[in-house]
Amino acid sequence: MKKIIITIAFVLFGSSFLFSQDTISGKKDMSKKFKLPEVNLKTLDGKTINTTKFTNNGKSIIICFWAMWCTNCLKELKAIQEVYSDWQDETGVKLIAISIDDAKSVDKVKPFVNGKSWDYDVFLDTNKDFYRALNINQVPHTFVVNGNGEIIWQHVTYTEGSEIELYNIVKKLIAGKNIIEPTSK
Repeated sequence: MKKIIITIAFVLFGSSFLFSQDTISGKKDMSKKFKLPEVNLKTLDGKTINTTKFTNNGKSIIICFWAMWCTNCLKELKAIQEVYSDWQDETGVKLIAISIDDAKSVDKVKPFVNGKSWDYDVFLDTNKDFYRALNINQVPHTFVVNGNGEIIWQHVTYTEGSEIELYNIVKKLIAGKNIIEPTSK
């Protein structure tokens, strides 16, 4: 009986790291691809959309989790906005911004987004169902999804220049290259 309990504890503990970040780089080796979980979100106009509807005609999608109170989230989305049209022209990538602002502040998200003139699709995850389904611990948290709806890369936090790394990941993906470089021995 003790062995069974230890085994179950080990499996549960080990599986909790499925989407966890690398504590040094903030990146997770996504050599095993995972489909996006199926969750209902709201549009800025209050309509329901399921995450299975996130498509981009077989091209890459960037999904950024953010909140209005998160300074680094806003820096990341602003930095991407400055180059987003070029990224779209060169790679066809689509960015989806998922707000995790709570019920108290969700009414402020639409005017906030309109004031920023973001060209992104923005959805609301007020109850954090999508956030929890992806086992996210903090924002900003950014994912790259391939044309098959599989998560192939993720990154936590934002530092100046992170958007360049993100763009390079998208370019590697469309070129069919390895996303995560093999570690040297």
